[in-house]
Amino acid sequence: MKRTLFAALCALTAMTLPAQAADKVVLMLNWYVYGEHAPFYYGKDKGLYEAEGIDLEIQEGRGSAVTTQAVAAKTVDFGYVDVPTMMKAAVKGAPVTSPGVLLQTSPMSAMGFTDKNIRKPEDIKGKTVAMTPGDSMSQIWPLFLKKTGLKDSDFRVVSGDAQTKLNAVINGQADLLLGYVMDQSMKIKDATGKSVTPIRFADYGVNMVSSGIIAHTDTLKDKPDLVKRFMAATTKAVEGAEKNPKEAVAAILKANPKGGQEATLLEGFELTTPLYRTAETKGQRPFRVTDANMAETVDLLVEYGGLDAAAKKNPKAFYTRDFLPDPAAAGQ
Repeated sequence: MKRTLFAALCALTAMTLPAQAADKVVLMLNWYVYGEHAPFYYGKDKGLYEAEGIDLEIQEGRGSAVTTQAVAAKTVDFGYVDVPTMMKAAVKGAPVTSPGVLLQTSPMSAMGFTDKNIRKPEDIKGKTVAMTPGDSMSQIWPLFLKKTGLKDSDFRVVSGDAQTKLNAVINGQADLLLGYVMDQSMKIKDATGKSVTPIRFADYGVNMVSSGIIAHTDTLKDKPDLVKRFMAATTKAVEGAEKNPKEAVAAILKANPKGGQEATLLEGFELTTPLYRTAETKGQRPFRVTDANMAETVDLLVEYGGLDAAAKKNPKAFYTRDFLPDPAAAGQ
């Protein structure tokens, strides 16, 4: 009788105690949603963030610099941005760093319609290249030329903003543009229905990291448990999306019915996943960038990308692996 009464009291107490509220967390993306962002929507749809006590809101961004500013101002909790862009802000004093670098190989490419048969650097000779002056790709372009033996006199250049660059290729005013393999190529394909072939900078020795998660340094210091839970959920989301790309893309469209065309979102995501790891991190869980990769990225950005030389003093100021989940627990 006593045991029954005790059990009933425990059950009644459990029913009357309020459930612990999940932590409200805002993640701002680098841009309008496209295939690269599939893991975040997959993780939210599958309850991976909820399982870590996180009520996640995903907001589209308007560029990595803007998202970095939002994180630095504590307007949002986390950002998903171009890490070199974050570095430029951090070296100037922005209190931000990366608790996980996802794209460890650069997606930067020169790309044009497949039927133009421009497949290697030598094929760029005599062609017209569309680029946006001052953006990250145009800054690294001279290094690509150096690595491939091309000269400025080997091709013509047309300049414009991001949309003008796309239009130049779509309308035949340019043969190629500088863009990301999983982003601009998909926009061109959506607009024209025609396939695009990229010449990837990384295939010719331009070894740089790209997108990753960023957070305010105060968040890392004051809310380490939240950061660990967020990175645990995001790691599982990336791993799940890699294994289930169609479900990941479906999660984008479930949350954003006008977020793109299913086929090109899927193709864009499938072009993204090979960028998650380098030869050194092959077989490891996502986000575990190496010190050597980050140091080389800093060196290249100082020489070619406009990053202040002070960044070379301490490359580790821009990232940490301390908040990542157990490296041996993949798939659990």
